Amino acid sequence: MSITTGFRAFASTARRAAAQASAYAPKYTIPRTAGGMTLGTAIQAGTLAASFGVAIGSGALFIFGEVPRVRNDILRKLPFLDTYYDRTIAPEDNPF
Repeated sequence: MSITTGFRAFASTARRAAAQASAYAPKYTIPRTAGGMTLGTAIQAGTLAASFGVAIGSGALFIFGEVPRVRNDILRKLPFLDTYYDRTIAPEDNPF
């Protein structure tokens, strides 16, 4: 028995064709989803995740700002923070 025996699962009936042609019939659309999320919910989730990421990242830099490795390798590379995080000792104050 062949699968293509002429049977169409979604054949257009006369009632369906009349309902689609009417201006007063409801217009049904199926939203496109990816992973169960529509575009609107994906934008909302992305915005929320990005804001939490920025908050956590800036908090971590603030907390670890006094660690010399973080201060010299990350924070002093930023043009507006390089003089603020400069911790060089003047030669006259150096006991060695």
